[in-house]
Amino acid sequence: MLSRDRAADIFERIRKHSTADEVEVLVYGGRSALTRFANNIIHQNVAEENYGVSVRTVFGGRTARATTNKFDADSLRRVVDTSESLAKVQHPDPDLLPMPGQSEDVRATQAVPSRHFEQTAKVTPELRAEGVKRIVSIATRHKLTAAGIFSASESVEGIFNSRGLSDWHTQTSAEVSVTMLADDSSGWQKANCPDVNQLDAGNLAEIAARKAVESAKPHEIPAGKYTVILEPAAVLDMVGFMFFDFGGLSILDQRSFLNNRVGKQIFGSNIEIWDDVAHPLQSGTPFDGEGVPRQRVHLVENGIVKRLVYARATAEKMKHSEHKDKVGPVASTGHGFPLPNELGEAPMNIVFGAPANPKTVDQMIASTERGVLVTRLWYIREVDPYEKILTGMTRDGTFYVENGKVQYGIRNFRFNESLLHMLSHVEAMGTPVRASGEESFDMVVPPMKITDFNFTEVTKF
Repeated sequence: MLSRDRAADIFERIRKHSTADEVEVLVYGGRSALTRFANNIIHQNVAEENYGVSVRTVFGGRTARATTNKFDADSLRRVVDTSESLAKVQHPDPDLLPMPGQSEDVRATQAVPSRHFEQTAKVTPELRAEGVKRIVSIATRHKLTAAGIFSASESVEGIFNSRGLSDWHTQTSAEVSVTMLADDSSGWQKANCPDVNQLDAGNLAEIAARKAVESAKPHEIPAGKYTVILEPAAVLDMVGFMFFDFGGLSILDQRSFLNNRVGKQIFGSNIEIWDDVAHPLQSGTPFDGEGVPRQRVHLVENGIVKRLVYARATAEKMKHSEHKDKVGPVASTGHGFPLPNELGEAPMNIVFGAPANPKTVDQMIASTERGVLVTRLWYIREVDPYEKILTGMTRDGTFYVENGKVQYGIRNFRFNESLLHMLSHVEAMGTPVRASGEESFDMVVPPMKITDFNFTEVTKF
């Protein structure tokens, strides 16, 4: 693995080549390996190790970035020359701030737990194959066909600049995704964690297999508005579509569904949302694309959006805008992306608050007279960005619930649903867990029971 000392040496070599007013270097990369299986056999093993440096230079308010994955002297000289040549032909950016220095590096009040685990870094192809063997044995026992992945990685991310800023983060990650296929049904489970010992491939496979078996010979019920019980993966893939709107620049650009809604009740009073990189179930770097520490931000309180997140330049721009008195506290929160960019910032460590009386999925089912249990959603697309109306389909385990019991599997639905409506009709929630889906980044979210969820069409499978 690339060490912090070697990365610091690369930065010093780059700095010596540069004639710019300021220089910033992002160092990133790592090694990853993946075992892929389908039809109950392993059919692919791949591994990669790669590192890159991204160089940003500044000349009088003009900035640009260039990237390379070669660290020899000629390659580093070329990437500096490219960045400088590009910067010199840019128009000056009036909002560009001087790079932050180490003296401005005020640490977050919470310590971020280590996210590097030796066990994960040392996962071998044999260990991954053993996990797949367990999955396939469960599929065979249930007369199903298994497909999915088992992956592990070790990564680094660092930032250095000519004003003395220096920060570094190492992390491991392991992931298991399992799909169980039957003749006319399927089941799915997925989990991701920095610590491979927290992943139980056999348990994931058993749940996926049970869903495939119990949803066999699916019934068709009419589309309409139902009480739904969304498992955490389904919740994650829905709510993930709104968090880029919590950035200050999206408000300034008038492209956020929160325009004219900050400080107003737009969700149910039981909805609490934080961005918290230090949460024990979260992962990721504790600093943003400029090296500013990520702060814990209470985004939604009692269903009211109280705060946005900001990169440094966006915060300064907001303070002088017509919106400054309408968006809550305005200050850099350490959520910016590497410059230059058009996105500004976004919260990427979402944590939903735990309800006062959490309910398990089984308890939600038991309290439901008539409804639908959803394992996950897919092919989600945004229909109306301001009302946050989404469309998509259920998949891999959709069940009809009646009189407090799961009755049978049903054909999948297409839905058209507003996140504003959905999060205003949450009847019950469970304990938030680290969840993985397919349409959004990992979050800490609960299962939810929601009334009047709008299913518009029945699929043929």
